[in-house]
Amino acid sequence: MAAADSSVVRRVEELGDLAQAHIQQLSEAAGEDDHFLIRASAALEKLKLLCGEDKECSSPSNLLELYTQAILDMTYFEENKLVDEDFPEDSSQKVKELINFLSEPEILVKENNMHPKHCDLLGDELLECLSWRRGALLYMYCHSLTKRREWLMRKSSLLKEYLVDGISYLLQMLNYRCPIQVNEGVSFQDLDTAKLLSEGIFSDIHLLAMMYSGEMCYWGLKHCTDQQPGNHEVDTGVSGASYTTHKEPLDFREVGEKILKKYVSVCEGPLKEQEWNTTNAKQILNFFQHCCN
Repeated sequence: MAAADSSVVRRVEELGDLAQAHIQQLSEAAGEDDHFLIRASAALEKLKLLCGEDKECSSPSNLLELYTQAILDMTYFEENKLVDEDFPEDSSQKVKELINFLSEPEILVKENNMHPKHCDLLGDELLECLSWRRGALLYMYCHSLTKRREWLMRKSSLLKEYLVDGISYLLQMLNYRCPIQVNEGVSFQDLDTAKLLSEGIFSDIHLLAMMYSGEMCYWGLKHCTDQQPGNHEVDTGVSGASYTTHKEPLDFREVGEKILKKYVSVCEGPLKEQEWNTTNAKQILNFFQHCCN
C-alpha cells in the first residue's frame, strides 16, 4: 500500500474515534435513541472493525466512505436541532463546528494528494452531498439571521461572510458533474429529461441549490450593500463541472441573476408539469434589475 494510502487509513481511524465519542455525548444529552445517531455509530463501528482487522488490506476509499456517511448522519441530527430551535443566539460556534465536520473528508484527501481529482476517491454523489449540506446549513442559518434587525445592524459584515461561503458551497455542488451532452449518438425517450441533463440538473436538490444560491445573493445585496467588496472568490460557473474554471470575486447580482434565470427557465420549460414555484425567483430578479439600475 502506498504511504499516502496508509496515512489516510490511520487518519480516518483517528477521526472515526473522535466522531464516535462525539456521538456518545450527543446521545447522552438527547436522552433517547435517534435513528441518525444510531446509523452513524454503526458506520463508525464497522469502520473501526475494518481498521482493526488489517490496515494493510483496508481500502482508503471504503473507509473514507464509511466515515463520510457517519458524519452526514451525525451532523444531520445536530442540524435538525438547530433548525427546530430557530438557531439560538449562540449558534455561530456550533454552525462552524458542523461545517468543519462536513469539510473533513475533502480536506483529508486533498492533504494526502491521493488523487489529482479527489472525486475519484470520494465519488461525485458524496462530494455533492457534502457541499449541499454545508451550503444548505448556511442558507438556513442566514435565513434566521436576516430576521434579526439589531444583529444585522451590528454584524452585516459577518452575514456577508456566511453568505459568500454558503453560495460557494452550493455552486461547488452544482459543478461537480459535467452536463450530459445530448447528440445524435445519445437517445432519450424523454426529451425533457435530456434537456435537464444537458443543463447539469440531475435531481431536485440541484434545483433547490440554485434557488438557495439566488436567494442568498438577494440577501447579500439587501443587507450588505454598505460593505466594501471583499477578496472572497468563488467558482461562478453554474452549468456543470469544470476543473479549469477560474476564480473571481463574488458579485451578488451577477451570480444571482445568472442562476435564477436558469432556474426559472428550467422550471417553466422541461419541468413545467412539475409545478415548481418561480414566483420568489422572479421577484428577486426584479429586485436585482431595479436596485442596480
